[in-house]
Amino acid sequence: MIRYAAPEDASWAAPLIYEAIGDIAHTLTGADKQDEAIKVMEQFFREKQNRISHENCMIAVAEGKPAGLLISYHGSRTEELDRPFAKRLEQLTGTAPIIVKEARSDEYYLDTLVVDPNYRGKGIGTRLLASFEEEAIRQGYERTALLVEKDNVRARQLYEHIGYQMDGSLMVSGHLYDHMVKMLAVPI
Repeated sequence: MIRYAAPEDASWAAPLIYEAIGDIAHTLTGADKQDEAIKVMEQFFREKQNRISHENCMIAVAEGKPAGLLISYHGSRTEELDRPFAKRLEQLTGTAPIIVKEARSDEYYLDTLVVDPNYRGKGIGTRLLASFEEEAIRQGYERTALLVEKDNVRARQLYEHIGYQMDGSLMVSGHLYDHMVKMLAVPI
C-alpha cells in the first residue's frame, strides 16, 4: 500500500531521507553532524511549503509498517520549496546561500526515493516509482525527472529499464549526478 505522509511520520522519515541524500542534507540544513541534520530535517518534514515537507511525500507500507518513501514536486516550485532552507542558512551564516536547483521548471521531479533496509529487494522501490509516475499523470505532467549519483550503477540500470534516459549532469553538494528524464502518456 502507498499512502500520503503525515507530520507524524517525521521521526521515521528523516533518518531515511538522510540516508538517501547524504551530503545534500548537510548543505540544506547547515548542520555539521548527522544527528543534528536529521533533527533539522524532522522539523522541516513536519512543516509545510518546503522541499522535504510531508506534503510532498508518499510512504510505502509493508506488514503494517512504513517501508519506504518518495518525495516529489513540480520543478517550477523548486525555488519556493528551497526558500525555507535558504532562510535558515542565511540566519546561520549571515550570507545568502546558493542552493543548486536540481529540478527543471518543466518536469515533475523525484527528489528522494529510499527503502528501509529491512524491506529492500521486495519490489517496494519499484512500487514507489510507479506511484511517482501515477501522481505525475494525475497532476497532468508529461515529463518526469530524477537525479542519480554518477557511480550508482544499480539505480541507473533500474531507471533505464523503466524508460528513463540521461540528458545531462549536475554537481550537487560535491557529488556528480546524472539528470534522467522520462516522458509519460498523459490522458487528455
